[in-house]
Amino acid sequence: MTQHVQTSATQPLFNPLSPEFISDPYPTYHRLRELDPVHRSPLGLVLATRHADCALVMRDPRFGKDYVGRMTRRYGAKILEEPVYRSMQHWMLQQDPPDHARLRGLVVRAFTARRVEDMRPRIQAIVDATLDRMVPQGRADLIADFAFRLPVIVICEMLGIPEEDHAMFFSSARDGGRLLDPVPLSAEEIAHANAGNLASAAYFKHLFEQRRRKPADDLISHLVQAEDDGGKLTTEELTANIILLFGAGHETTVNLIGNGLLALHRNPDQLDLLRREPDRTANAVEELLRYDSSVQATGRVAMDDIELGGVRVAKGEQVLCLLGAANRDPALYPEPDKLDVTRKNIRPFSFGGGIHHCLGAQLARIEAEVAISTLLRRLPSLTLDNIETPDWRPTFVLRGLKKLPATW
Repeated sequence: MTQHVQTSATQPLFNPLSPEFISDPYPTYHRLRELDPVHRSPLGLVLATRHADCALVMRDPRFGKDYVGRMTRRYGAKILEEPVYRSMQHWMLQQDPPDHARLRGLVVRAFTARRVEDMRPRIQAIVDATLDRMVPQGRADLIADFAFRLPVIVICEMLGIPEEDHAMFFSSARDGGRLLDPVPLSAEEIAHANAGNLASAAYFKHLFEQRRRKPADDLISHLVQAEDDGGKLTTEELTANIILLFGAGHETTVNLIGNGLLALHRNPDQLDLLRREPDRTANAVEELLRYDSSVQATGRVAMDDIELGGVRVAKGEQVLCLLGAANRDPALYPEPDKLDVTRKNIRPFSFGGGIHHCLGAQLARIEAEVAISTLLRRLPSLTLDNIETPDWRPTFVLRGLKKLPATW
């Protein structure tokens, strides 16, 4: 059995919301992997850092989500009385079979490889229109003015959110990431999250009524029909999963584009190579996903007593797969801390794995590919204002920048 490294209460091996960790989590990941690769954290979690261990946890049916049990054990039963956590209880992302397959099956057709690839011309048109508006200004925040707009427009169009309402979603705050962090939220943060959840639910309830009266060729119309058919989808599941699809449909892509542009500008040799050889962009996106993932962790619960990497994990314990650590495991990737857009055989865990592998993974890849290649082509003189100490969002599971000011 692996002997766990003892850490003091003041200096834990893993402190995911410390400014140093938020700025650069990768030294911590390497330290954990070397000293205690299956680490029992004072946060009440078992942390998996090796690629092989993360793969097992995400793919082995002996691990599940057990959302209600997990939240109740960790925070007490009253936590599920909070509107935002009650809504999350119905997310397909938090479901175990058979409910997971039932919910995912209702939306999977919208994200098939062919349908997503057919969206490429529309994605290109959105990127071009965004840059047409941005380029004459000579400067912009590449998060708010560029990376954020593309996936928000795409998911709004897929869901069927009217164009006149898009501006409302452009101005919405990007502060939902803390809900997924393993560190408890304050009462103020929960209240803020509840308010956002209730406002979103009210908006979508009104839109559902519109789609019942006048269906269209969009995801909301499809899911409203499934609810009306009875037995396929409850009202709570409909609302919760539309909120999930909107959030998941843009959050990770915003961060992928932002983190990717920062990584390229911090590695000018790779940036220059990509400018000279834009045909490498698709592979570069895979490397950017590996190098600084938008999603740093995903959790599972042991459904029975299990041994993981030589460590006994008891039934009911939560295992947090540190995807950012797995993506830089030297057992799989030589020189893992080096950005190499020509790297071969990249299989990043940035979209999770197993039955919960992200539905929108291919869509996010195409959006990032089009966004990054078009930006580099149209703005060859672009420079980032601050690449040494960028302004990171204070969240762990969803890793991304608050802003990315640039000039050209």
